[in-house]
Amino acid sequence: MDTFDIARLASYRENNRIEAKAAKGGLPRSMWETYSAFANTYGGVILLGVKERDDGMFETVGLTRPEAEHLRQDFWNTVSNRSKVSAVLPIESEVELLEGEGGVVVAIHVPRAPREERPVHINNDLYNGTYRRRGEGDYHCTRSEIVSMVRDQSSETMDSKVLDEFSVADLNAESIRGYRMRFQTAHAQSSWNPLGTESFLRAIGAAAVSREDGRLHPTLAGMLMFGNDYDILRECPNYFLDYRESLDPSIRWTDRVHSGDGLWSGNVFDFFFQVSRKLTSVLKVPFKLDGIFRVDDTPMHKAVREALANCLFNADYYGVRGVVVRCELSRLVFENPGNVRTGVEQMRLGGMSDPRNAGIMRMFGLIDVGERAGTGIPDVFATWAAAGLPEPRIEEAFGEAERTMLTLELASVTNNEQINVADEQINEQINASGEQINVADEQINEQINASGEQINDRQTTVLDVIRSNPNITYDELSRAVGVSSSTVRRDVDALVADGLLKRIGSRKTGHWEVQGGAR
Repeated sequence: MDTFDIARLASYRENNRIEAKAAKGGLPRSMWETYSAFANTYGGVILLGVKERDDGMFETVGLTRPEAEHLRQDFWNTVSNRSKVSAVLPIESEVELLEGEGGVVVAIHVPRAPREERPVHINNDLYNGTYRRRGEGDYHCTRSEIVSMVRDQSSETMDSKVLDEFSVADLNAESIRGYRMRFQTAHAQSSWNPLGTESFLRAIGAAAVSREDGRLHPTLAGMLMFGNDYDILRECPNYFLDYRESLDPSIRWTDRVHSGDGLWSGNVFDFFFQVSRKLTSVLKVPFKLDGIFRVDDTPMHKAVREALANCLFNADYYGVRGVVVRCELSRLVFENPGNVRTGVEQMRLGGMSDPRNAGIMRMFGLIDVGERAGTGIPDVFATWAAAGLPEPRIEEAFGEAERTMLTLELASVTNNEQINVADEQINEQINASGEQINVADEQINEQINASGEQINDRQTTVLDVIRSNPNITYDELSRAVGVSSSTVRRDVDALVADGLLKRIGSRKTGHWEVQGGAR
């Protein structure tokens, strides 16, 4: 709460941002617990000279001006004593004397502490003197909460750690190969493309030379991105990635992908591309053409990918319960361990990027995934607003399992109406029966593939990967796109039938050639 209006005193109630203390006999000891709690949560106002009546309303207790002045001076003397309080947060103007009916009130505005100063604790006791605010009360932080706040203090993000006990050879070669193909597509002229594997990994921050032995080892970012889950668990014992799809009420999960099942690498890179395809396939796609090609990638699809990337960038992989992404009929939910380092409001407003895993964010950014300037989540909010959908919700849960949850509500589909995505370039809409309204445009010539379906987003990716590596094999292509070899073969056959792709030479020694009109 930014301001306090003494004239409206009776309208206030104790909550997670305001606390009333009578303070007739001097500064109450419990005030410092509240100071710590506000500083470690969302900030708040401590009112001295105010009591809470039985009906919950506030009233002044009749402090005189000299008594209030004495309380203010005592506050400054005590808060400046590091053996009592670990951080001085308010500035002089944030400790006010307010004249009210029946007495003077001291209003102490306690801001949320910067992460570098959290946990704010009292009595020089980190583990017994750290509090957080829940509802109207203050509670002792658990050891895991305190350790989590300490981890976040560092100016270096946790994923910059060099893992001396691992070698680059421990990373998943297929995941690295898939990443390099995407990197080459995004940066065809980069001087990093010809580098060997170790040099490339060092260039993108996935590996670094250890100060201990002078050898190249994976960073935590590199292990999370390209490692196998059984190796990641050695460093992060609670690591877990889980996608749960529930689109049929009669079935617990209509689809599920999670690390640890032995069917795939279980790393963050492969999880992102598997899950982003599943999430975006659930969204309704307005019919839209760019020239003669169908465009399946709407602002809403991009926003969902941004929400997923943000979840992975900001997860505390040492935290408990892991990353959980839930896809339901009426909503998408992204949960990650750890709270919001910049605070929920700042995350909503954007403009300040402070990821928990800067190395992972950088590596994704190099293949054009995720925003780097703190605009990703505001873009999600803007896209949802433009689509006429309920405003996204960002929530934090504190306690043993600190978590951040981003919920994206989807408009309920009534009368088979599809979600209308605000996009000025959309030249066809969907009517209430689900049939496409034909926009008269004699110059548009729709190109249909062999199966009768228009070229989709995955087939566009297939063309992009082949364009960057004409000699690619089916197995390499399936890994780069993130689908089975049989699916890739069907896509290639369809693209060849459409005249968008051509095989030059024999099956063994030849190469692919993307035809001129293909995008």
